[in-house]
Amino acid sequence: MRSTARRYRFRACLAAAALGLAALTGCSTTDNSSTTTANGLTKVKLQLQWFKQGQFAGYLAALDQGFYKDQGLDVQILDGGTDIVPQTVLAQGQADYAVAWVPKALASRESGAGITDVAQIYQRSGTKQISFKSQNITTAADLKGKKVGNWGYGNEFELFAGMTKAGLNPAKDVTLVQQQFDMNAFLNHDIDAAQAMSYNEYAQVLEVKNPATGKLYSPDDFNLIDWESDGVGMLQDAIWANSAKLKDPKYADQTVKFIAASLKGWAFCRDNLEKCRDITVAAGSTLGASHQEWQINEVNKLIWPSPDGVGTINKAAWDHTVQIAKTTRNQEGQTVLTKDPDADAYTNDYVVKALVMLKAQGVDVTGAGYTPKTVTLTEGGK
Repeated sequence: MRSTARRYRFRACLAAAALGLAALTGCSTTDNSSTTTANGLTKVKLQLQWFKQGQFAGYLAALDQGFYKDQGLDVQILDGGTDIVPQTVLAQGQADYAVAWVPKALASRESGAGITDVAQIYQRSGTKQISFKSQNITTAADLKGKKVGNWGYGNEFELFAGMTKAGLNPAKDVTLVQQQFDMNAFLNHDIDAAQAMSYNEYAQVLEVKNPATGKLYSPDDFNLIDWESDGVGMLQDAIWANSAKLKDPKYADQTVKFIAASLKGWAFCRDNLEKCRDITVAAGSTLGASHQEWQINEVNKLIWPSPDGVGTINKAAWDHTVQIAKTTRNQEGQTVLTKDPDADAYTNDYVVKALVMLKAQGVDVTGAGYTPKTVTLTEGGK
């Protein structure tokens, strides 16, 4: 959900840095190397890709429950926002780790950002296309002739891949609508089919009263196209590290510890939904308790079960994401990637070590018996 203009700005920053002009361009090249606190903990900054919410509950829980501290880390979790590109913050040395979607992070990497995916938290895509039942849109082919909303900025490629797979030309067969980061246009019927994350925007429409009934909308009022089920899902939230700093044994060891504590946080949220809801609300989330409980429950579905171990990067899923990013074009005819990323774009080396640590602690790292709960939403997600 970040503008292409920022990618160009990042390229300019890299060029300026190479010429020693960072101070003149406003581009930060600060190397915020980790420092040690008075109590012997190593300071670490994690940059989120959005504001604190259930999407990031595992990190918030790891902080709240002392899992980072147990690993000798004093972690500061930085909010994201509309003007913050987490992978750029990481590449410029303003954070030690970042959470970002794989295709967008790889686009930044192709532009010169020295970042590596070291733990793939979400194993499945949570992107949907939602429509009112009255539109009779149940497949990608049904989008033909419709007003189709999307956020753009690299978030639309599953939608475009799904339409292309169904034989539609996204540039000609639908009317594309630039969608804001809310569901107002959809609820006002200005968009026939809107982009929505299972854990956020979908819940937002279910938290609104149906003017025809005076009751909250229910899932029966809508149709959903699930891009994961449609075969065009792409890898999303992952932990990214600084590629160059991974060559430093201290940073490499820190990375294992950071991953281990973060994964333990996600396992905690799998087993303690209500507690993680409260942690997220207390961390300052802007949406209410029922919305955050829904969000964490839905995020858990994207993570668990993890047969290979939570955080492990599955090569087939990675290759599938890269293929879509290389071959699916947006309305400007651009692809996310122009070539395959190099071998340093991801590694399982650190997450494997982290999983060994967690298994030794008795942590369930696969969630084979995971069963999601049923969450009741309230008006406005309160």
